[in-house]
Amino acid sequence: MMGHMTVVEDRETLLDVESDVLGERVASPKTVLMCRPEHFTVRYRINPWMEPANPTDTEVALRQWQTLYDTYRRLGYHIELIEPIPGLPDMVYAANGGFVLDGVAYGARFHYAERGPEGPAYAMWFAERGLEVVDPVSVNEGEGDFLKVGETIFAGTGFRSDAASHAELSRIYDREVVTLRLVDPSFYHLDTAFAVLDDAGGPASVAYLPRAFDGASRTLLEKRFPDAIHATDADAAVLGLNSFSDGRNVVIAARAETFARDLEARGYVPHGVDLSELLLGGGGVKCCTLELRW
Repeated sequence: MMGHMTVVEDRETLLDVESDVLGERVASPKTVLMCRPEHFTVRYRINPWMEPANPTDTEVALRQWQTLYDTYRRLGYHIELIEPIPGLPDMVYAANGGFVLDGVAYGARFHYAERGPEGPAYAMWFAERGLEVVDPVSVNEGEGDFLKVGETIFAGTGFRSDAASHAELSRIYDREVVTLRLVDPSFYHLDTAFAVLDDAGGPASVAYLPRAFDGASRTLLEKRFPDAIHATDADAAVLGLNSFSDGRNVVIAARAETFARDLEARGYVPHGVDLSELLLGGGGVKCCTLELRW
């Protein structure tokens, strides 16, 4: 692992030297919310990745999460933390706790009762920091299903968030909200099958797994993002698309090797992180990361 990170850092040094010539991508400052997996385990099954009969190791999850945290720190991100609550093992997947934009937090209302208490916990955290909190009417799982590209919010439905929540989003933020329907239960949140690489938008600003969407959604994605990266099944199988980008650096699953090469070919700098223990709960890099657009 250390050798891999050295290669990445050496590559970044070379890119810095050549940036004036190549027109290097520019990283945007990021502020994120995370939650330490102090109580992580898999004791129920609410997605195909979860199998309570398989043992999990909380200490391994903590070490892997810390590597993600340290990667964000190295990239210069500002990181906020929410206190983990005993009895809520999935609270580590902070992206599902809400959606924050323009100083307004749209709270989460979870599909499964097992995760229900997470919604109020995250809403309280938002309120304590001065955000305007909008209580949800419809079932939604926050930034797991809501991803902003340019001035448009792409919103997933099919397994977790109700389509009615998309109308709530549009009313709250006065932005275009585009519905995408997921059809493969292994990719139950939008952020497992759709990655924002450049949140300024554009025809090449995302990556996605075409087969995770219904026909109408695929047609829409092809029209909006004709130059998108199409993920391989192998990379999708390790939640490679469940990634986080600042417009230059893209933090991804360490095993998503083809995705890493595709990113490099587009001028991005991939940073592979091993979150294999948290994958047992159905989450990866992006699931652990809620962007705070204060």
